[in-house]
Amino acid sequence: MCACSSDIYRVVRDCVAADPQFSYCSLNVPGVMADNSAIEWTDATWNPVTGCTKVSRGCDHCYAERFSERFRGVPNHPFESGFDLTMRPERLMQPFTWRRPRMIFVNSMSDLFQKGVPHAFIDLVFDTMEKADWHVYQVLTKRSSLMRDYLRLRYGKGRVPQHIWCGVSIEDRQAKSRLVHLQAAPAAMRFLSLEPLLGPLGTLDLRGIDWVIAGGESGPGARRMDPEWVRQIRDECVRQGVAFFFKQWGGLRPKTGGRALDDREWSEFPTGSTLQLVAAE
Repeated sequence: MCACSSDIYRVVRDCVAADPQFSYCSLNVPGVMADNSAIEWTDATWNPVTGCTKVSRGCDHCYAERFSERFRGVPNHPFESGFDLTMRPERLMQPFTWRRPRMIFVNSMSDLFQKGVPHAFIDLVFDTMEKADWHVYQVLTKRSSLMRDYLRLRYGKGRVPQHIWCGVSIEDRQAKSRLVHLQAAPAAMRFLSLEPLLGPLGTLDLRGIDWVIAGGESGPGARRMDPEWVRQIRDECVRQGVAFFFKQWGGLRPKTGGRALDDREWSEFPTGSTLQLVAAE
């Protein structure tokens, strides 16, 4: 961690210790995190990076792109540059301002491991996650080989701290190599987001995987998800003892089809984990 980053951490800690009412407003830092997220499997979102590029079919109807581009050209709006890749260093310290533990989805509006994000900036994001360790962080990527390589470089023969969850998105059979990359990463907690699910995945080897989320696509032009695709995933999770979370059927709106799969909602979290303790609060 660079000296300037250490100085920022020290300033924030001193402010929190001296003033119980301290918030980012005290430092005039724009871009607060989104608490009370509508995403069912997390509590909040944190976006030190925004903007992305498309890498596979799962990106075709990206909700983050659709939202961001609505504000392109609006002066002084956080998304004045639309969905262009943007590093937001002013947001790096935001997790320190939340004292109550939360599950935090990291970069819901981007992908931390896309090639345009400098390693030095990824380092700063991980510095924050390691130090503000009363939260659980959910880091999700489609650039699975780049995440694997970064984690190997950062942690060497060690492991990613257990409160930092590492996950990959898989939408169809063509993207299943991401699972292999994740299994080869030195993560203590690994998860899959099979959303939007655009085809059958076939047999899944879930060795080393702690949690599986599945769901259909939502928004304009949403592609239909076959119930049998989801049932096969659920059955694999049950057979292999992996927690299963069914997020949504999808449709024009996320809640259109509800969350029930064969007359029950599947909202499992890994047992005995920090994540489940936070989720239960």
